[in-house]
Amino acid sequence: MPKPKWHPPWKLSRVISGHYGWVRCLTVEPENQWFATGGSDRLIKIWDLASGELKLTLTGHISAVRGLEVSTRHPYLFSASEDKTVKCWDLEYNKVTRHYHGHLSAVYALALHPTIDIFVTCGRDSVARVWDIRTKAGIHVLGGHTNTVADVKCQAGEPQVITASHDSTVRLWDLRMGRTHVTLTHHKKSVRALAMHPDLYMFASGSADNIKEWMCPDGKFVQNLSGHNAIVNALACNSDGVLVSAADNGSMNFWDWRTGYNFQKHKTIAQPGSIESETGVFVTGFDHSGSRLLTGEADKTIKMYKEDESATEETHPIVWRPDILRAAKF
Repeated sequence: MPKPKWHPPWKLSRVISGHYGWVRCLTVEPENQWFATGGSDRLIKIWDLASGELKLTLTGHISAVRGLEVSTRHPYLFSASEDKTVKCWDLEYNKVTRHYHGHLSAVYALALHPTIDIFVTCGRDSVARVWDIRTKAGIHVLGGHTNTVADVKCQAGEPQVITASHDSTVRLWDLRMGRTHVTLTHHKKSVRALAMHPDLYMFASGSADNIKEWMCPDGKFVQNLSGHNAIVNALACNSDGVLVSAADNGSMNFWDWRTGYNFQKHKTIAQPGSIESETGVFVTGFDHSGSRLLTGEADKTIKMYKEDESATEETHPIVWRPDILRAAKF
């Protein structure tokens, strides 16, 4: 086993409060100037990334906002909500310009395709739907999951769409044909989170039993990241190879992507005035530089983490005992 790369530990740098409900989703815009969050208070809030100040609040959804994505190709913000609607906001006017109708139940996640003008949403109706941004038409209904589809990711290479579901499977889709390319049935519990590696042709899926890493075109199993014994709600990865898993009980684990070494365990602290059970983390995401980690939490706050600059390999050494049992076991 190779020795893991040393990563500095992450520490809390800022707590932003302003939502009146759980913070369920966040997205950082392509130029890294601001980020948007959506919550159970039906609001979408846009914040300055550097100062953490509120720039704008967008109203219009009538239930919790569960998915947000800023387009890299147009000045559009897409939002998905538990009110079954998917909206496209024009950021030059801060108004809704398009609605995408078709989901039969709450929409839980959405992902934009990086190179063509389509996006994918998924939700409680156990399908993922592929939409044309411009014509508002549904292109495909990706059916096959037997339970809620919790997360969806898009990428330019094959498989272009990956979905994770509460039926404990991960599916890789053939977008051209609109059907399943591979079904990964390795997880034993519902899979709530997916994360694409920004550089490597790999992705990770997170469930309450394990976090698993996969190679891309055909979903070849790489390794298990075990030890985060909680319901994993969110995964995020940056280009340094730091994978963050965040759970329902407020625990956050930081992993080295290549070796699967867990170099830091963090427990989030609920903001003053919250009850202790409000420490859940619903969403994590890195900014585009990979140096700031944003989390959306059940205590209605957004927390910003950064790397500890004072840490060195001497102060935080790698305790690396490669156990022989960590061969690819399912």
